[in-house]
Amino acid sequence: MLDWQAVDTVMLDMDGTLLDLHFDSHFWLEFLPRRYAEIHGLDLEQSRAPLIERIMSERGSLNWYCLDYWSEQLEVPIAELKREIADRIGYRPGVEVFLERLRASGRRTLIVTNAHRDSLNLKIEKTAIDQQVDLVICSHDFGLPKEDVRFWTKLQEVEPFNPQRTLFVDDSLPVLESARRFGIAQLLCITTPDSQMPSRVIDGFDATDDFSEVMPPL
Repeated sequence: MLDWQAVDTVMLDMDGTLLDLHFDSHFWLEFLPRRYAEIHGLDLEQSRAPLIERIMSERGSLNWYCLDYWSEQLEVPIAELKREIADRIGYRPGVEVFLERLRASGRRTLIVTNAHRDSLNLKIEKTAIDQQVDLVICSHDFGLPKEDVRFWTKLQEVEPFNPQRTLFVDDSLPVLESARRFGIAQLLCITTPDSQMPSRVIDGFDATDDFSEVMPPL
């Protein structure tokens, strides 16, 4: 599936790739609507659908991932609310062994995430995931989401890499397509980013749900 002999740099998404996306799915679709209704004195059943529709309207933009934006728009402390269910944050199966193998192989390994800094810091606090890679890159620092092909140019300015010798792993098809347009040679999609949801059938990209299938050789 992967040609490890042609890989010098490994870039990994965080949520849905290394960490179970269920934390985020539960927060935005279940927990936030309930707390939003409580804070604003609204009926949950009447307010839930319009709230989710409002959130989904920003999908693919940097606002979609920005906790400051949603705190202002919804008038609720998003970062504080995330802490209320932080015990749900956890690795996807096999990730820690995969990261150990990457380190042992000597390849440059980066987390490249759209997560807002407050969300990223919470997940680092709970998992110490930053200690398992060489560098963590946050798209908010560039003002562009990974879905925008210009993001990769900005990334290359601060982290020089050869796209032809890079592997990028993500669970988002629009993000993978952006990376493909930029010229990243090897792309891998995660089929089950949320452990509580069924596995997806992925067309157009190599895909896996099990990192043991794609371990780099030592």
